[in-house]
Amino acid sequence: MLLPLVVAATISVAATTTDLRDLVAAVGGDRVRVESLTDPRQDPHAREIHPRQLARLREAELLVRIGLDHEPWLARAVRTVGPPAHDLDLSRAVRLLGTETPRLRADARPHVHAFGNTHYWLDPENARPITARILEALAALRPADRPVFEANRARFLAELDARLPRWRARLAPFRGTRVVAVHDTWPYFAERFGLRIVATVEETPGVPPSPAYLGALIERMRQAGVRVVLAEPGAPAALLRRLGEAAGARAVTLAPSVGSDPEATDYLTLFEVNVARLARALGGP
Repeated sequence: MLLPLVVAATISVAATTTDLRDLVAAVGGDRVRVESLTDPRQDPHAREIHPRQLARLREAELLVRIGLDHEPWLARAVRTVGPPAHDLDLSRAVRLLGTETPRLRADARPHVHAFGNTHYWLDPENARPITARILEALAALRPADRPVFEANRARFLAELDARLPRWRARLAPFRGTRVVAVHDTWPYFAERFGLRIVATVEETPGVPPSPAYLGALIERMRQAGVRVVLAEPGAPAALLRRLGEAAGARAVTLAPSVGSDPEATDYLTLFEVNVARLARALGGP
């Protein structure tokens, strides 16, 4: 008599961002059920978790987080539902930028992200160590599925390797170009593609710049020949317009996360969109 085939239940995963959700799905495939706890169209640092997200966190076998101080809301959520069986902090998988503690500007004002800049997923090369850690975490939960996870990761990295040369080539003519960012989101992206971020528009993250700071910034942009400002969805239009008029700089809206822009539908497309928009803003095809 044939015995029924026993299929292990899918692994329930709660990811703190859509970017990590996509990377978990890339490795886990149909062996995982993964959901993001946050909406990428909202501020990832300051949010309230709704009952649906709490329920998702409560039932998760694995929590996957950005780490550092990217998710200040998460500790309270975990206290509410209890700690997950497995907690994967992916900041430990990558080389962090901006790790001075506290991070200080030239005027000695303390900056957020005191343990390092948290936007490390915006270097596409970091997908390698991130997915490696995800693979190990999933395989620890379902050892028999390790070959499946390895094959899934290999397919994802093959697609990444097929696209990376094109992204590099598209931005190669602009290596060393000086740009300004509205928010301190882009150092990993800039380092990977050879851009120089010379300043941020926000004097204090999340707070509009003072008139004095903005005036000094405009003068610095003029002196440095900055012609492009890296903005994100929701950046104040009036502020970008003033920078354009006073400093002659063009704002380009980039997508900081999967789903933060309608065109950024998955992790690899996120870079397709951002590279294309930035190349056009810098004067490329």
